[in-house]
Amino acid sequence: MRQKLTQNQQKVMDYLKQQVKENGIAPSLRTAAAELDISHAAVAQTLKFLEDKAYIRREGRYSRTLHILEDTGDIDAGQRQKQIPIIGRITAGLPMYAQQEWGGSLILDAALYPGQNLFALRIQGSSMKDAGILDQDLAICEPRQYARDREIVVALIHHEEATVKRFFLLPDGIELRPENPDFTPQIYGFDEVLIQGKVIGIVRGGMEG
Repeated sequence: MRQKLTQNQQKVMDYLKQQVKENGIAPSLRTAAAELDISHAAVAQTLKFLEDKAYIRREGRYSRTLHILEDTGDIDAGQRQKQIPIIGRITAGLPMYAQQEWGGSLILDAALYPGQNLFALRIQGSSMKDAGILDQDLAICEPRQYARDREIVVALIHHEEATVKRFFLLPDGIELRPENPDFTPQIYGFDEVLIQGKVIGIVRGGMEG
């Protein structure tokens, strides 16, 4: 049986439940602090207590996604949405990205995309159109620092340019292949490419929150 909540913890818990019911996602710490008229630190501390007492579950250190738990410890069936950042630019070391590099956020069905620290990347151009990835689409990505043959990945080339291509491992390098005959596959040395994620889904452009 779970420990009882203090009056202040129950107040925060009731607020979280209401926000999730109305919006599908938990509020930011800043929003919660303002609406509850308590400090940012107090909200963070209360969330830690709620998590320790198994009333909520947070997905990861870099994720704002928060799940309300039922008495059984299962995620509330009504909470099916999660919010992930749209990355304005890719840098080495995802998901260690900074807030200022976010270009908005995207709401997803948590049951379809259960992974942690997911991010979305805006597609530029038509080099992957034959794989159904079009200009201005949002590629939903799982952070990864490795790739398997034929996977569609987010790759950072020369620590500068991010690209979404199909990955092929060659004996002497890496081929990043477009899915459009108008574009030429490119071959790089092993030290020229850093894998940053695997593309696990696509949302048509303009649907972010």
